[in-house]
Amino acid sequence: MKLNGVVVRVPAKVNLQLSVGPLGADGFHEVTTVFQAISLYDDVTVKFGEPGTGIVLTLSGPTSAGVPVDSTNLAYMAAQLMIDKHDLDSDLSIHIKKEIPVAGGMAGGSADAAGVIVAMDSLFELGLSRDGMEKIAAELGSDVPFSITGGIAIGRGRGDEITPVLARGSYQWVLAMSAQGLSTQAVYAESDRLRTGLDIARPQVSDQMLQALRAGDAVALGQALSNDLQPAACSLRPALRLALDVGNDYGALGSIVSGSGPTVAFLVEDDERALDLTVALSASGVVAGVIRAGGPTHGARVVETL
Repeated sequence: MKLNGVVVRVPAKVNLQLSVGPLGADGFHEVTTVFQAISLYDDVTVKFGEPGTGIVLTLSGPTSAGVPVDSTNLAYMAAQLMIDKHDLDSDLSIHIKKEIPVAGGMAGGSADAAGVIVAMDSLFELGLSRDGMEKIAAELGSDVPFSITGGIAIGRGRGDEITPVLARGSYQWVLAMSAQGLSTQAVYAESDRLRTGLDIARPQVSDQMLQALRAGDAVALGQALSNDLQPAACSLRPALRLALDVGNDYGALGSIVSGSGPTVAFLVEDDERALDLTVALSASGVVAGVIRAGGPTHGARVVETL
């Protein structure tokens, strides 16, 4: 039976570690990062469109305000890339129901692009392998391949060379949202400014991080959380330091600015701690919203056919 459409659910991510090398001659930074997919999702629906309409992108959901619906949207770019690579029908209707914050350091745009790739593979019955989809995803941005992979994985290079990590356990997160996003480019530029004159080592994953994940030890993982971009994000958005302080005061096992920010992720021990921290953050006046999530979870996958 020929499909009319496909719905793909794709997760947000947190960076458990983000190690950033010096600015290269090509204008990019070599990074090594440890991703974890968490249970905060966007739903991406791709259907065949009316003849001659081209790609039509629409949005809904609590984090959709201000997101472009033209060719500057990464999901739109993903659709065009798949059309060009596989000579596909170019009349598509794409709808994204957004829950993942935009410009929040949680791969919101990258997740949507990954969702489009997985949806179009299913809709057009291309039969691509996960590895094949990840290679296409890597052409779009550093976080897109991981959004297909999910779970826990190391990203190298620009973050797009993905290696799954041997890991145990599940983890509870409390996520503090900001009212406004942060530009990844601006955070990297501020990081370069703050690190001027310093000897920057080649990025690598810490042994402490890998041991914590292998053991499934949440306490050790909390101690191993690290992000080289956190000082820059806090420099551009000083209120992030206040949010981090609240988490520490209320017993978080660890806290970290996710990616380039401004979302702050707190690792907590159990439901009781999660609830206490959620209430404290909500009452603090320094965050725009609080979400609870668990991880690791699956990457982009088809949840409904139409």
